[in-house]
Amino acid sequence: MSAPPVTTSTPTTRPPKAVQQRGDRLFAGAARGAGIFILVVLAGVAAFLVIQAIPAIVAPAASLPGGLSLFAYIGPLVFGTLLSALIALVIATPLAVAVALFITHYAPRKLAQGLGYLIDLLAAVPSIVYGLWGVAVLAPASLPLMGWLNNYFSWIPLFAGPVSATGRTMLVVSVTLAVMILPIITAVSREVFLQTPKLHEEAALALGATRWEMIRMSVLPFGRSGIISGAMLGLGRALGETMAVAIILSGSGIITFNLISSSNPSSIAANIALQFPDSTGLAVNTLIASGLVLFIITLLVNSIARYIINRRREFSGAN
Repeated sequence: MSAPPVTTSTPTTRPPKAVQQRGDRLFAGAARGAGIFILVVLAGVAAFLVIQAIPAIVAPAASLPGGLSLFAYIGPLVFGTLLSALIALVIATPLAVAVALFITHYAPRKLAQGLGYLIDLLAAVPSIVYGLWGVAVLAPASLPLMGWLNNYFSWIPLFAGPVSATGRTMLVVSVTLAVMILPIITAVSREVFLQTPKLHEEAALALGATRWEMIRMSVLPFGRSGIISGAMLGLGRALGETMAVAIILSGSGIITFNLISSSNPSSIAANIALQFPDSTGLAVNTLIASGLVLFIITLLVNSIARYIINRRREFSGAN
C-alpha cells in the first residue's frame, strides 16, 4: 500500500510595506494636526458658551431681561430664526437647482461661464448690502404683493395681516435671506452636476430619453447628496445671518406665523447684535445663552445633513 502523497505548502510572502517619504509624513502630520486643531477650537467655543451661559441658566426669572424666564426670552428668538431660515431655504433651493441645471446642461458654453462667475460674485457680496437692498428696494416693492396675499389668502395664518405699512416684515427678511443663500446652493449644485458620469448621460440619451428625462434619471439622482450639502450650507448661513435681519426687521418677543404683519419675532443673531452693546452683567450672560442655543441648532442641522448624505452615498459613478 503506497503512502499518501505529502503536500508541502509554500509560505505566503507579504508584500513589502511601502516606505513613506518624508514629504508624505509631513503632509499627513499637518493634515492630522489641522483636523485636531479644528476640534480643539470647536470644543473651546462650546466650553466658553456653556461657562458664560450658566449664570443666566441658574438665575431667577425676575433678574433676567424683561423679567421673563430664560425659555420665554429665547423661545421667540429660536422661532424667528427657524421660521425665516426655513422659508428662505424653501424659496432658494428649487431656484438654485434650476439655475445650476441651466448652467451645466442648457446654456451655451460662453454664457454658462459668465453666469458661473456672476453666481460666485453674488456669494461675496456683504450681508449689509443685502440688508440695505431689502429695506430700500424689496420692502416697498412687496407692499402690493402682501396686500394681494392678504385679500385672497387671509384665511391662511401666514397671510392673516394686517399688512405692514413699511413692508419690513418676516416675508421680506425670508426673501432677502433666500437671495443671500442662492449663490451658495447654486455653486455647490453646479459642481456636483458637472461630475455626473458622461456614460450615464449618454446611455440615457441613447435609449431615447429627452434631455429633461436624462437629467431626471441620471443627473439629479447622482447629485442628490450635493444638493443636500449645498442646501445645508445655505441653511447654516441663513440661521446665523445678523446684519440683514437686524436692518430689515423690527423684532418683538412674540411667536407668530404671520409673515406680512408689522409684529414679527426677531432672530437670535440679530438680537445679539442689537442688544449686546448696551448690555452688562447678567444681560450679557443671557445673550450668550441664546448664542449657545444657536450653536446647538447649527450643530444639529449639520449632523442631520451629514447623516442624510451618508445614506445617499451608495449611488456613485461606479455603479
